[in-house]
Amino acid sequence: MDILQMAIVIGVLALMVKPLGTYLYQVFRNEANATDRVFSRIEKPIFSLIGLKERNGMTWKTYGLSFMATNIALVAFSYVILRLQRFLPLNPGGIDNMEQTLSFNTVISFMTNTNLQHYSGETGLSYFSQMIVITMMMFTSAATGLCVAIAFVRGMTSKGQTVGNFYEDFVKAHTRVFFPLALAVTLLLVALRVPQTLLPALQVTGLEGHTQQIAIGPVASLEAIKHLGTNGGGFFGVNSAHPFENPNPLTNVIEIISMWSLAAALPYTYGLFARNRKQGWVIWAAMMILFVLLLSLVYASESSGSPVMNRLGIDASQGSMEGKEVRFGIAQSALFTTVTTAATTGSVNNMHDTLTPLGSITPLALMMLNCVFGGKGVGLVNMLMYAILAVFLAGLMVGRTPEFLGRKIEAREMKLIAIAILAHPLIILAPTAAALATELGKAAITNPSFHGISQVLYEYTSSAANNGSGFEGLGDNTPFWNISTGLVMLLGRYVSMFALLAVAGSLLRKQWVPETLGTLRTDNGLFVGILVGTVLMIGALTFLPAIVLGPIAEHLTIR
Repeated sequence: MDILQMAIVIGVLALMVKPLGTYLYQVFRNEANATDRVFSRIEKPIFSLIGLKERNGMTWKTYGLSFMATNIALVAFSYVILRLQRFLPLNPGGIDNMEQTLSFNTVISFMTNTNLQHYSGETGLSYFSQMIVITMMMFTSAATGLCVAIAFVRGMTSKGQTVGNFYEDFVKAHTRVFFPLALAVTLLLVALRVPQTLLPALQVTGLEGHTQQIAIGPVASLEAIKHLGTNGGGFFGVNSAHPFENPNPLTNVIEIISMWSLAAALPYTYGLFARNRKQGWVIWAAMMILFVLLLSLVYASESSGSPVMNRLGIDASQGSMEGKEVRFGIAQSALFTTVTTAATTGSVNNMHDTLTPLGSITPLALMMLNCVFGGKGVGLVNMLMYAILAVFLAGLMVGRTPEFLGRKIEAREMKLIAIAILAHPLIILAPTAAALATELGKAAITNPSFHGISQVLYEYTSSAANNGSGFEGLGDNTPFWNISTGLVMLLGRYVSMFALLAVAGSLLRKQWVPETLGTLRTDNGLFVGILVGTVLMIGALTFLPAIVLGPIAEHLTIR
């Protein structure tokens, strides 16, 4: 029954790939299409307001500087709001201004699409801050990631000289993708009893006569973009385990599909841009193989029960239910855990800190690989990076200059890809080592054993992958952790984005070369195997020692 549940959700997702991927292609192909009839009237006054009349294409450098300037302006605006929220409207709970290092961490977290929360939403933010800062940045950060992914795809597949216009893409991402989908999901969640109100907290008298405050608020609207934009920041501290955010198995499936669908559809969009749908399905198949392998690991680990309970002879027929909601059970908890870290969403419907040691490898591995579907475009561009690397390695083995989509892959592209590949483990492992070696870092660890290493490793892995979930046993709301994770989130977001945009710009300038008998085909089953092998090889070489020191060592010591 558990396997059937997971298979149905995966099947529904697979059915959505083609229509949704086609729609994204229609939105961003920069040619007149059917979506213009619906949305052009809304967009024209917006383009006029921002002075974007001709919408000329940009080079990769101009595109990158444009999205950085937009992000910087939004960060400054949001920081001011959080520091002054006590004096602003829609604050029925009288919540005080946010502390400065926590404000820094929060605005960086939400602008980088990480949504790492070192605060509890219902007690740390006013309604005004939840809507004007948190919900707003959930839209804009997701739109930024999607725009960069589309620009990268254009650079790899087009014969033009530009990667598109950032401001045009940014507006379209909002008006044609996120706003309509978020409205639909919000109404669906409201119909399923998720709160959507500006009323203050409810005053309830319990059976023993004690008065209790129950936090409510504009929850459904935040939940919708939280998952559609692969953001992950919860309205409540316990995130999607809270019954107001995720009341039943049906809303659980809706949230899974919401955070997974756009990321899963983007490889098909890439295939349409490349004018070869098989290219897209190859990328999608490689992602799904890795996804199913890691889903199987966490499901098998959690369903077999806790190693300690098994050793003590305690009945574990229901699996390891510690930290999980009974209304979801093992199957939907394991699937949610896998999807939220594969899609770099970061929302949780169970406590990742209480996963079995082997089960915790799945979320860690997915964030370390950072190419299995990913957030808005992150998984696609990273998997394409691995595809180029796989072609390069194959070319070295046969003594031939590698080609990908009709362009030669040369030293410049490989240097940029090496920067993107090496930066990710560096900004995870170096801060982890520093935190474990300093008193400021070790003071936050609540478990001094191997699990403590996993807590620290998970925090920086989540920050670097712009995921935002955490092993919540870590006492991370301190200046050390707020600043260090904030810097890791910045590097994790922008170093790879600029490196990969530079790759796209470099490929855009290259002459197309005809395919010959010696060209490695990248649209067949053989290349799927080469691609999966490349990802696993690079991942194992960079992260396996850290996994051994954390989850694997913990598993061996408690057996």
